[in-house]
Parts: sequence; structure tokens; C-alpha cells
Amino acid sequence: MPLKALDVLVILAIASAPAAAESRTYAELAEAVGLSASETHQAVRRAVSAGLLLPGRTRMEKPRPRVRALIEFLEHGVPHAFFAAPGRVARGIPTAHSASPLREQIQSGDELPLVWPDPKGTVRGRALEPLHRSAPAAALRNPKLYELLALVDALRCGSARERTIASRELGERLENASDRPQS
Repeated sequence: MPLKALDVLVILAIASAPAAAESRTYAELAEAVGLSASETHQAVRRAVSAGLLLPGRTRMEKPRPRVRALIEFLEHGVPHAFFAAPGRVARGIPTAHSASPLREQIQSGDELPLVWPDPKGTVRGRALEPLHRSAPAAALRNPKLYELLALVDALRCGSARERTIASRELGERLENASDRPQS
């Protein structure tokens, strides 16, 4: 079962969930990421098979990220498996180094920001296809997920410096998420 981009979205949604959301159902997780419950369940199964999620020890316990494996995959696998290149100018939602937290750390000079094309977006910039078509809407509903997706986009298309900073920021966020008490 090869991994799909939607699997990464689901894993990041699980990692970004507050501790209270760890008991949510597949239907609730699916709604949070804009997928069907069956797509979400299959994404979790593939992620567990790939070693990116730890399965729950009981039926009631939800899968949780294997942080070290996930960071390694995000740094070294995602940029090749789900590569991205900036395209045409479009209106959209800032991502990669144009979104927080990288926006505060990296000066982009006069170049246009990178955006996920979206008619509801307020920023004109160079279009970058999101990791999955439902990622922008899911990111707007969950600020922590937005940060994780923007950092992953920096890994997908950023310069060496941007990738280094994004990798460090992702590591910090994912390590902090794994420190939550498990139910």
C-alpha cells in the first residue's frame, strides 16, 4: 500500500490535534480534514503500515505519530514523493516561507509570496499546489495544522536554508505534540 499525499495530511491533522481531540472518531477526523471517513480510515491504515503512526493499544485508543519516523519522512521522503514547484500568479492563502512561522524568520525580499490557489484567499502570489486539495480548507480551520502544512511546503519547494529552518520548526512542533498525555 503506497502512501498518498492525503495520508500525510491525516497524519499532520492527528499530530496537530489538541489532547482532548485524541478520542475523536474517524468521522470527526475526516470532517476536520475534508475527506470521507473511509478515506481517513484507509489513510490511517497506510500510515500505521508505513510506520508513521503507532496504532492504539486498545480499540478506544487512537493512533498517534511516531515522531522520529515522521520527521525523517517529512524531511527526506515528502520533498521527493510530493514535490512542488511555484507556478503562475494567483490569489490564495500564504504557505511555505510566506506563512507563519517561517515568514517571521525569513526575509523574502521583493519576490512574490507562495500561495495555495484559493478564490477566498487574500494574497496574490506564486501558486503552489497544496499537498492535497482539501489541505487549505483544513488548515484554515486548524491553525496548528496550517503551520505544519506550511512547514511541509517549505520542505517541498524551499531553498536549503528554508528547508533547514522548516525542519527544525517541524521537529519542535511534533516533539511538543508527542509530549501530550495519551488517553
